[in-house]
Amino acid sequence: MEEEAGAPREPRRESSSPNDMDEEQPCNPSLKREVRKRQNSNQGSRGSDSSRTSRKSFRLDYRLEEDVTKSKKSKDGRFMNPWPTWRPLTIPNILRWYFLEKDHSKVPSSKQVLDMYLPVLTPYFVKNPERFEKTGNGLRVTWLGHASVMVEMDDVTFLTDPIFSQRASPVQFMGSKRFRGPPCTIDELPKIDAVLISHNHYDHLDYSTVLGLNARFGSELRWFVPLGLLDWMQRCGCENVIELDWWGENCIPGHDAVTFVFTPAQHWSRRGARDENKVLWGSWSVLGPWNRFFFAGDTGYCVAFEEIGKRFGPFDLAAIPIGAYEPRWFMKYQHVDPEEAVRIHIDVQAKKSIGVHWGTFALANEYYLEPPVKLKEALERYGLQTEDFFVLNHGESRDLNINDHGFE
Repeated sequence: MEEEAGAPREPRRESSSPNDMDEEQPCNPSLKREVRKRQNSNQGSRGSDSSRTSRKSFRLDYRLEEDVTKSKKSKDGRFMNPWPTWRPLTIPNILRWYFLEKDHSKVPSSKQVLDMYLPVLTPYFVKNPERFEKTGNGLRVTWLGHASVMVEMDDVTFLTDPIFSQRASPVQFMGSKRFRGPPCTIDELPKIDAVLISHNHYDHLDYSTVLGLNARFGSELRWFVPLGLLDWMQRCGCENVIELDWWGENCIPGHDAVTFVFTPAQHWSRRGARDENKVLWGSWSVLGPWNRFFFAGDTGYCVAFEEIGKRFGPFDLAAIPIGAYEPRWFMKYQHVDPEEAVRIHIDVQAKKSIGVHWGTFALANEYYLEPPVKLKEALERYGLQTEDFFVLNHGESRDLNINDHGFE
């Protein structure tokens, strides 16, 4: 590997092909005005300290219910992306990307260099377990690497797309290997109430992790999964599984004040040679009496996020992917880049967002440290601050809206 010592080079954007439809354009001034308008509106909605001092009953807001996009299947029973922004993957394009596109990820082989620029921290719940669940009316998020976060809010704790294995692969002797390890083991996790799965790709649904979490927590752990995944989960021994279609909702037994809604995203699914798109994919909206959280999963950019924002926004926190986006001619339909991640942040009306899906596996061709740099540039173009859409180190936590009732 190149450049294993010293400061990493400044990430640069490679020249685009003539067919690249994703060229960066100056931010439209009207979009900046819309961002400021939404920020001012969000500051007065559900977020004041006074509104958080007493728990209020919560009802789902079904604004524009008739306009939401429902999931669709083709004639052969496979799920489809219903938006014009989608283009299906083709074998020629996959081969072109794999064999002809240059890989600029340049992940160092030196652990010392990686520790310098992408440190893996011991999570607070391992060092100071007494702090766990002491969030009052606020919210705490911990990045566990890739698309995995642990969220504590409204008296529940849940994980998104957890993967604790060394490889995102059907086997552990080959396939995509993580260059930053998980910050803790499954046994070191605190009590987890639920797991949210966005789709069945190996870097988001890991067999060994599912077995490990099920062995640790058993039927007390509720799994929220997309339509078509129930049988697979049950074959893994998981008993407490809720399978949902887009806009379907459910809750955790004993915590019915928090609603988990499976919401759309633009992606695809596959684990084997013949099961393409037989399982649905999507995002998750978690709606509580004090906080709202959004997890985008894996996705290309589409109008679904405006629908989600209009129906359930504003969100106190969103977890949005910012990595695995180059080359754009191939990746743009399935993975957003940092610019599009900021657009999702705006569309869903997130007060704060955390960038995920980067810094763990080298799944695409961008330089391994580029996503946060490109995110900062995009935020500046939209007139947003870095604290509005932040990144964390592996194992690091951030508290949002923690007041005197919680631990600070």
